[in-house]
Amino acid sequence: MKRDLFCDGLPTAFQPAIGKILVTGASGYIGGRLVPELLARGYKVRAMVRADFPEYHTLWPAAEIAAADALKMDSLRGALKGIDTAYYLIHSLRLGPRKFAAADIYAARNFRKAAEENNVKRIIYLGGLGDIRGPLSSHLLSRVEVAEELKRGKASVTILRAAIIVGSGSASYEIIQHLVKKLLVIMTPPWAKNRCQPIAIRDVIKYLVGVLETPSTQGMSYDIGGADILTYETMLKVLGGLLQKRAVFIPVPFSNTRLYAYITSLLTPVPESITACLMEGLKNEVVCQDESIRGLIPFDLLTYKEAIIRAMSREEQDKVYTRWSDASFPTHELALKLHELKNNPAHTAAFSLTTEKAATSLFRAVCGIGGKEGWFYSNWMWRLRGGIDRVLLGVGSARGRKSSSGLKINDVIDFWRVEDIQDARRLLLRAEMKLPGKAWLEFIIKDQGDKRELGVRAYYDTHTLFGKMYWYMCLPFHQVIFYNLIREIEKRS
Repeated sequence: MKRDLFCDGLPTAFQPAIGKILVTGASGYIGGRLVPELLARGYKVRAMVRADFPEYHTLWPAAEIAAADALKMDSLRGALKGIDTAYYLIHSLRLGPRKFAAADIYAARNFRKAAEENNVKRIIYLGGLGDIRGPLSSHLLSRVEVAEELKRGKASVTILRAAIIVGSGSASYEIIQHLVKKLLVIMTPPWAKNRCQPIAIRDVIKYLVGVLETPSTQGMSYDIGGADILTYETMLKVLGGLLQKRAVFIPVPFSNTRLYAYITSLLTPVPESITACLMEGLKNEVVCQDESIRGLIPFDLLTYKEAIIRAMSREEQDKVYTRWSDASFPTHELALKLHELKNNPAHTAAFSLTTEKAATSLFRAVCGIGGKEGWFYSNWMWRLRGGIDRVLLGVGSARGRKSSSGLKINDVIDFWRVEDIQDARRLLLRAEMKLPGKAWLEFIIKDQGDKRELGVRAYYDTHTLFGKMYWYMCLPFHQVIFYNLIREIEKRS
């Protein structure tokens, strides 16, 4: 997928004196878009991810890949060795409102210490926008505390503070989009009238690169926002107008953000652990107090409407480069893989058929499952399972897919994640729904002379009584669902 570069028209220029740059959170939404921009401008980049996958080397062939965890000092020391400037794009929102603040501070403290040991000259941090003169939500307060922790070190720290980031694949955009699409009546609590200054993802990337290339921004803090200041209610109405969806907005006095977050998680692809943190921040007005950065790095900011149109266009073109789901599940990169099990999975169920269809055609159909296309057979049962998972605060099946035309390792397919993919041979999915065990779903294509065997195999590993009961309760459905699933795949290939 060829990328269009956001920084082509940036007024700043490449700085040859800057040494190797570390981008933390490179597998995430912001980091995944920043790495190619820096590489395109000629910088030496090391991308920090939790676990090293071959896919990252294909995605960024000119970058170094460093597997490290900000909660583990030993791995951080290696990642920061020989680094001149580091982008700190780490957050723990996926852990939920009860755990993320402590994890964020601990990670920032580790990073600050490891940066000092390696004589890192500069840190660029993207935090949250909020008026520090008043009370802040726990999410925004955590962002401020992380910034203060990083500033305690010897490295010069540049802080950028942004409000809602709008772009294809961003959690905020998908929340707003799905609420507008699904609701005919929208209840608006008092904080829906609060003002916000949303910013387009491409403008965030421009500022991140711009401050790197502007020496005078070292040690400074800046608010960054888009061209518009809107209320949250107005943001919903603008998107509704673009989608030609007319909802009735009814003011209500009730303002419990946790309840709204839970209800929102049932209506959108974004799980409750993330929506709760984001919606808690809606109680604060997030408007730029100091826009001096616009004079230092001048370019035309996108309006909210323009940012929405660009996001919709990327979705229509199937060019969503990064998505919030890329790093949404806690430690998914470190999750136990099927081949890492000490013993064979406790339970398996296999189904297959023989066909004369070409392996490439079969595999193309296999890779089309999930998302908007559904699961080809008994789709209502897959959706029901996803709905139950979401009610239980799981990821659910509404996450869908980032791309409708292609898959790569770590992509999500509803409540699964791609663990392995071998062209025209194998697709292995790892379950991320709430289960009393661990589960995988494997599609295999084998040549048999002039014919092919198309098979699906379910693996389930558990060591609890409840886990075993769950497997045997589901077993009768496997015969119906999986056999008919591969029959439909064969028909569509």
